[in-house]
Amino acid sequence: MKTLVVYSSQTGNTKKLAEAFYETTQGEKKISPVDQAPDPADYDLIAVGFWLQAGKPDPKTMEYLPKIGIGKRLFFFATHGAAVGSDHVKNALAHARRLAQNAEMAGTFTCQGEVNPKVLEKVKAKPQPPAWLDNAPGAVGHPDNADIESIKQVVKKLS
Repeated sequence: MKTLVVYSSQTGNTKKLAEAFYETTQGEKKISPVDQAPDPADYDLIAVGFWLQAGKPDPKTMEYLPKIGIGKRLFFFATHGAAVGSDHVKNALAHARRLAQNAEMAGTFTCQGEVNPKVLEKVKAKPQPPAWLDNAPGAVGHPDNADIESIKQVVKKLS
């Protein structure tokens, strides 16, 4: 199986998950930042990692996802300040899925990722701060070793 791991990472959180995914994957593989990613047509499994912005995948990822063609196996992994399993995260994954609607979903993995302090200050200043802001303190220090081990276990089951 030929695997492509593509990621977008602003603070390094999603890159940590991408590297763990890549290290754990067997067979022919390539890892690439999303803005340098090759054509996904040559790969059997495409793992796309992203961070959330305004309840959606980041803009670079949203631009890349429609390139994933019919019948390709697709795996999403994401980092976020919101609680794992929250509506915020579910909605972002659903949005990503719609952008790559022709692919076959192989699975997903999300975990909290420490939010950039500058982003936190900006978000706190909004007249109506987003609901995920209350979860941001719990994201400090994530992804941690347990998160990394968790994604590795998920990847092992993909083979």
